[in-house]
Amino acid sequence: MIRRRWCWVAAGALLVTACGAGDMVTTTGRIGPWPTGASPAAGPPTKPATPTKPATPGTPPTPTAPGATLSAAPPAQAPPSLTRAQIDGAVARLDGVVRDTMAKTGVPGLSVAVVHRDRTLFLKGYGVRRVGDPRPVGPDTVFQLASLSKPLASTVVAGVVGEKTVAWDDPVVEHDPGFALKDPWVSGHVTLADLFAHRSGLPDHAGDLLEDLGYGRPYIVGHLRREPLGPFRASYAYTNFGLTAAAEAVAKARGVTWEDLSAQVLYRPLGMTSTSSLFSDYAKASDRAVLHVKADGRWEARYTRDPQAQAPAGGASSTARDLVSWMRLQLANGRFDGRTVIDPAALGQTHLPQIVSVPPRAPYGEAGFYGLGWNVNDDERGRLRLSHSGAFDLGAATAVTLLPTEGLGIVVLTNGEPVGVPETVSAAFFDIAEHGRQTVDWLKLIGDAFATMEEGGRSAIDYAEPPADVRQARPVEAYVGTYDNSYYGPMRVTAGPDGGLVMRLGPRDMAFPLRHYDGDTFSYVTRGENAVGLSGVRFTVREARRATAVTVEHLNQNSLGTFTRRP
Repeated sequence: MIRRRWCWVAAGALLVTACGAGDMVTTTGRIGPWPTGASPAAGPPTKPATPTKPATPGTPPTPTAPGATLSAAPPAQAPPSLTRAQIDGAVARLDGVVRDTMAKTGVPGLSVAVVHRDRTLFLKGYGVRRVGDPRPVGPDTVFQLASLSKPLASTVVAGVVGEKTVAWDDPVVEHDPGFALKDPWVSGHVTLADLFAHRSGLPDHAGDLLEDLGYGRPYIVGHLRREPLGPFRASYAYTNFGLTAAAEAVAKARGVTWEDLSAQVLYRPLGMTSTSSLFSDYAKASDRAVLHVKADGRWEARYTRDPQAQAPAGGASSTARDLVSWMRLQLANGRFDGRTVIDPAALGQTHLPQIVSVPPRAPYGEAGFYGLGWNVNDDERGRLRLSHSGAFDLGAATAVTLLPTEGLGIVVLTNGEPVGVPETVSAAFFDIAEHGRQTVDWLKLIGDAFATMEEGGRSAIDYAEPPADVRQARPVEAYVGTYDNSYYGPMRVTAGPDGGLVMRLGPRDMAFPLRHYDGDTFSYVTRGENAVGLSGVRFTVREARRATAVTVEHLNQNSLGTFTRRP
């Protein structure tokens, strides 16, 4: 199984949510419907309602104070409450927060930027791009963004929506007639917004295991139709390839690739010259941060992660400096350097809650919401908070958080696997701005959450320890053969050079040596972004003493992991 949704409500008003392999957001407070015509990104009201004079105890309250005027309605949203001095104080302490967090975690490199009211208040890099290489991280170092790509992608689509080429509520099949899900009615009605809000009914992280096996975007999106569906528009499940399918449909409506569309609509107009949705651009960047994982207490650059198949959902790369321009655009309702780049109404739709992503854990507890490529919540002061994290278990972690009414945003990029560093830095910054100091041990809270999530999804069976009364396997010939699966494609089981078995999967014929566990059950080491250590492989053997089927535990989370022997 994949380590997936994990959510937790703790520390008073804090809502900690992890969405996907390390994607975590921290939000606070409540949220409710916006009044008709109100936009969460429209800025503060021009004048709050005049309060009435408090009544003297023991006397009837006066409806309105003499001479007071009544507003037509309460403020559409909470007014700004942070002073420039509060923000400057938080910025002054940010360097110490970053250094302390890096010292405690050892994460190799980090880049951070803060914007306020269309100005850059902080832009700095820390550490190194690669362990063992002295070249430093700077504001222009390119990082892989992982799922921070999602709010970038929704910004791109908002740009196309603003041009009237597509609408958020367009059915996907209107622009990509070949797209389909398991239910024909849902196939014809699922919209761009449904897929960007993860409310299509697709199961959690549908398609990700196909990517781990080396399949490309067309194959994966084309096979989403075999995934079982949950309730349409009534269930939330985080799906990289559902969002990718919607983005692909928008690109087809414009007659270009997604990679070109994102550059045309967003990156070039904002001068984001180091930002790309092509993995090859990241790979050839001279100033880039490589991925790191922690092994035996040490950070190592072990893996390369090519997320091109899910480029709209997790394949963008960028720098802290470039993302300053994007945050300014978001906080200015689609305007940048005095011109409108993205239609404000189309962009504002991305900031609205579309579905409950985290149900309340208590009768009066707080819920978490997802918009279009954004986590959307109110904080404890009733201010809209937009956020998204990104993470590759193979070695990257990122986070962005915006308070639109304050005109304030922070982005943190790291080149280490998700252990809570970007979320800790972001949460501490806002905590200091609000209270003048950190009121929570953010690193422990968020780090513990990630550690718990890291253990999720592993097999309940410890395949490293065979049972004491282990049953012998059959001769190799009983298992060798080719097995078919309509979702994962063919599997070949061959004899290995040591007389054991090798399972071969995917378009690249990836080889997984099998180790005997018990009887007709074997184990193998999972690989890729969604690896969970050892997992089981169980052969089904009938009267002919020859396997007729094989079920791969790690691939069977949606009951799609059984392969049938060819005649």
